[in-house]
Amino acid sequence: MAIPDDIKVMDVDVLVIGGGTAGPMAAVTAKEKNPDASVMLLEKANVKRSGAISMGMDGLNNAVVPGHSTPEDYVKEITIANDGILLQKGVMAYAQRSYSMIQKLDKWGVYFQKDETGEFDMKKVHHLGTYVLPMPEGHNVKKILYRRLRRHRVKVENRYQAIRLLKDEAGVVSGCIALGTRDAEVIVVRAKAVIMCSGAAGRIGLPASGYLFGTYENPSNCGDGHSMAYHVGAELTGLECYQINPLLKDYNGPACAYVTGPLGGYTANAKGDRFIECDYWSGQMMMEFYNELQGGNGPVFLKLDHLAEETIQEIEHVLHTNERPSRGRFHDGRGTDYRTKMVEMHISEIGFCAGHSASGVWINEKGETSVPGLYGAGDMASIPHSYMLGAFVYGEICGENAVEFARERDVPKLDEDYIIAERDRILAPLKRTDGIPPSQFEYKVRRLVNDYLQPPKVSKKMDIGLARIRAMENDIPYLYARDPHELLRANEAQHIFDCAQMAAVASLYRQESRWGLYHNYVDYPETDNESWFCHVQLFKDENNNMTCRKREIEPYVVELDEEEKNAYQQLRVQAG
Repeated sequence: MAIPDDIKVMDVDVLVIGGGTAGPMAAVTAKEKNPDASVMLLEKANVKRSGAISMGMDGLNNAVVPGHSTPEDYVKEITIANDGILLQKGVMAYAQRSYSMIQKLDKWGVYFQKDETGEFDMKKVHHLGTYVLPMPEGHNVKKILYRRLRRHRVKVENRYQAIRLLKDEAGVVSGCIALGTRDAEVIVVRAKAVIMCSGAAGRIGLPASGYLFGTYENPSNCGDGHSMAYHVGAELTGLECYQINPLLKDYNGPACAYVTGPLGGYTANAKGDRFIECDYWSGQMMMEFYNELQGGNGPVFLKLDHLAEETIQEIEHVLHTNERPSRGRFHDGRGTDYRTKMVEMHISEIGFCAGHSASGVWINEKGETSVPGLYGAGDMASIPHSYMLGAFVYGEICGENAVEFARERDVPKLDEDYIIAERDRILAPLKRTDGIPPSQFEYKVRRLVNDYLQPPKVSKKMDIGLARIRAMENDIPYLYARDPHELLRANEAQHIFDCAQMAAVASLYRQESRWGLYHNYVDYPETDNESWFCHVQLFKDENNNMTCRKREIEPYVVELDEEEKNAYQQLRVQAG
């Protein structure tokens, strides 16, 4: 059976899915490594303003800069913050290339704050080391990346949503099937290697506002990559280790301890007292935050009203011009002035994000997933606490390795029957004259996540939640789209549906509590290193069932002593 004429097939050597942070770096690196290779960047929005850094970034949270820290120091810090569950070799690969990436970005024109001697002006926020590098003029990052894409003649296809990955008879990835978000055109991109850089799964839980797109994460990053990786047979890991972050109440943006902390701001309770010694995100920090929020000393606030005027002006300049410039307008509308009021905080909805926690598509230190020819970088991949700089570094690593993989491979053969069946499935909502709007389907699944999967986790609640979410599969044949944009939303909703199931299945599998609030399991309140000091891998088995298995932790490359291992358990400020 031949592929019908209404499905356009494009051939490239390397396909990069996602044009936020990791994607442009991966594409540029692939072209630098092999200028003769054809490289395509596929983005469902527009690469000029896409991804989590669409409006810039206010700082690097994990800069490993000589004189302030070593790669070994950083690996220790992240091992402790992530309760020991990580691939240390993967974190080390990042740490060893961190400084050279900062130098590269600096040379490209990304502005990092420097001191009077011209050295990078490092700040301390982490519990142990010094890793924060401010970017007070970080609003131009996307423009700089776009210029690099143009300079290296990367082929950019905007407004195409990747729906499913393809693989050949040998199980090697062979491209993707995608949908035009403006015209509902179905295309196939045949590729010798694929790099997924699709960002976090930020639309699993429902924000307190109930607004579908009022998420902590960039709402376009909704778990497309997690879903596609699962369906093509890749392993995912740590999905029970939720991302839950401190945020500004009702604004759902970060409270930005990385900006305010070095300048004297801190998290406080309703009495104005500091209750945690370190504002660096970890599951244990979020547990202390949650306990204070729920206790008699709540709500919780960001305290800045004790700072000098010039300090507050510096904070306002950074926070109100980079990453989320609507923040200042939000405060104006509320009548909140940092000089006179503490800023109320809350906790975010759940999500999957290796950038801030440790959940994602399994990759090794080379960026390789468990499917040959498929690579992953950024918030959707599994290297924990990687943030923006980690996305850049692993974008570079994946670009180097994917283009070499493609160099040794012939043009893959396509599964024509599968492509035709997928085209029909993808377009089905557009052919119906009535049914369930994607927004209603999405709202229901995300409300179920909040009702049944949000920590503290309870087995019976998660069982009910998983059953009710799975029952929604019967609703999918009734999804209805009036236009190509709603068709985009219908496909996103199905990816969110997959991620919600993954959150429940992985959480039920790990029968212990770990990572503080992230996996606070009421039925199993203790950490059980004897049985559960391991990765939890989620995958599709031979019967197409979603299942899990244990994966051993690989030997550490940096050892920790017992006192260091418990450092993040000592965050609460002691009374008296």
